[in-house]
Amino acid sequence: MTKAHPAEDISEPELASINTIRTLSMDAIEKAQSGHPGAPLGMAPAAYAIWHHFMKHSPKNPMWPDRDRFVLSAGHASMMLYAVLYLTGYDVKLDDLKQFRQWKSLTPGHPEARRTPGVEVTTGPLGQGIASAVGLAMAERHLAAVFNMPGHEIVDHYTYVMCGDGDLMEGISQEAASLAGHLGLSKLICLYDDNQISIEGNTDITFTEDVGKRFEACGWQVLNVADGNNAELIVKAVETARAETEKPSMIILRTHIAYGSPNKQDSADSHGAPLGEEEVRLTKQFLGCSADQLFCVPETALAHMRQAVEKGAQAEGEWKRRFEAYKKEHPQLAEQFAARTENRLPENWDADIPVFDPQQGNIATRKASGSVLNAIAGRVPELIGGSADLGPSNKTMIQNSHDFQKGAYSGRNIRFGVREHVMGAIVNGMWLHGGLKPYCGTFLVFSDYMRPAIRMAALMHVPAIYIFTHDSLAVGEDGPTHQPVEHLAALRAIPHLQVIRPADANEAAEAWKLAMTSENKPVALILSRQGLPVIDRSGNAAADGVKNGAYIISDSYGKPDIIIIATGSEVSTALEAKKKLSEKNVDARVVSMPCWERFEQMPEEYKNQVLDPDVRCRLAVEAGLSMGWEKYVGPEGETISVEQFGVSGKGAEVMAKYGFTAGNIAEKALKLTERLKT
Repeated sequence: MTKAHPAEDISEPELASINTIRTLSMDAIEKAQSGHPGAPLGMAPAAYAIWHHFMKHSPKNPMWPDRDRFVLSAGHASMMLYAVLYLTGYDVKLDDLKQFRQWKSLTPGHPEARRTPGVEVTTGPLGQGIASAVGLAMAERHLAAVFNMPGHEIVDHYTYVMCGDGDLMEGISQEAASLAGHLGLSKLICLYDDNQISIEGNTDITFTEDVGKRFEACGWQVLNVADGNNAELIVKAVETARAETEKPSMIILRTHIAYGSPNKQDSADSHGAPLGEEEVRLTKQFLGCSADQLFCVPETALAHMRQAVEKGAQAEGEWKRRFEAYKKEHPQLAEQFAARTENRLPENWDADIPVFDPQQGNIATRKASGSVLNAIAGRVPELIGGSADLGPSNKTMIQNSHDFQKGAYSGRNIRFGVREHVMGAIVNGMWLHGGLKPYCGTFLVFSDYMRPAIRMAALMHVPAIYIFTHDSLAVGEDGPTHQPVEHLAALRAIPHLQVIRPADANEAAEAWKLAMTSENKPVALILSRQGLPVIDRSGNAAADGVKNGAYIISDSYGKPDIIIIATGSEVSTALEAKKKLSEKNVDARVVSMPCWERFEQMPEEYKNQVLDPDVRCRLAVEAGLSMGWEKYVGPEGETISVEQFGVSGKGAEVMAKYGFTAGNIAEKALKLTERLKT
């Protein structure tokens, strides 16, 4: 057992603060009979060092734009963070700590952004936190490059992230480390809880790499603290990290999981289960704390930590005075900064979005998307993003900007490299930072690599924009590895994610408008590789139709004999099928359904207008799994879909072989109407 004092000369308020973080964590976990006590006991000195000595934050205004950001990537240590937030004066009460892991409490099992004041990023799935922290740091660098002027630094803050071995085992952390080092994100400081224990035992059963050399190879400054229980050494390491101006920093702390627990320190047993009442009592005795009192908060600790309130108010006040001086000298920039932080789009932001004419010929929706993106980017400077090394294919480049690179952080084109997983998490972090509207792109088939980050965006209500091109079997020659089949269904299964598959260039433009104005839901734009006809439609059917999720794009003359529902590239094919059916005296209604999620939010009256409940004869057409379409075709309807992997070949040929032709749709529709008549 190591000594109870983090340093020989530590003051009473410091020691009381560190141990109160520990005891509050133990008590809350014990009361809940659920949680992870090991990491809070071991990392309390580091949490204290960061939050008391370095964090620039204002507990009474958690959204102050120039605050430092703290990300607990090892989200299972959430109780440590909640204890710190309570002690430093956030709107987290002692009673909230007593409700740890309970129904709808402010202290859920893992930190949740937008639920608990002071929590910047939802974490828990390991690796997501450190990856999102890279996005936070990138946002700070970009905004600083855009808005800071000589003598006026209104953007100047750090991102601190605390991670564990599990974070570093996950592949996303390597992607994050590689890109952060390449970009030289010197205001990103990571503290690694090197307690050498995982759930299954010592980390040496799976994790024997040299973490320091790994991060050095990625371009990070690496610092080592041999005694992670020594707050003074941690402070010195962070000071060194903050002095580095060319590289992000990784501070490796040799800690002890469940520090102070006589029987469970350095044991895997303490990772994810309460210590037990007797062990908590013994641990408190070792720490020199009140052994029998629950949720004990010594006045010395509370007074010491609550200094953050006054210090934060002073720091925020000083910043506001600097901003007022900035506003006088740079009024336009100041107004733009305020608008961005308040998430206000510029006036007439959509004025340059093109309207596509049917006479223009076939236009791939990915190409239309690129045109719309650039039309928006010219008026919305906060639009920033890129793709996973597929910019020319995804059409994601902003033409009137340069690259976001080390030394050129004002650029709006981000070169993510072939790093889809971290790309999605970085976009989350950039959006959560505020002041930016980030997007990213890749092929639809690679949305699988991004899925955890997409899910996190939906969970956090982050309105990120995902551009997924090459959306079907029409990818062609690249074959089944690159032809998405199950991906639409998989994305639609994520709650709060709006999946929009436009039928043509004008629907793509309207989809972008929805993506730009979404307040709390991410949007996935599903776009074609191949050219598609610009559909000849009158009025504003595309605008209303995409907004409503589905609409009648071509109606029957009377009560329809059949309703054909399609999305994306299959809509124009369905319209051709309607013509063939009319020659057979079958009166068809064609419905374009670009977004299931939006359609489900419409009133029943509107849904019934589009999908007449009296028409049992329905056929859905989509180049993907049929999963989910049963809701719209009903028990007697059918689908033309893809229930197996694709095949390499010419895109048009592959689509035809799988039945996505006007002739096959008409034939299926005719047989269906005849069957239901009998």
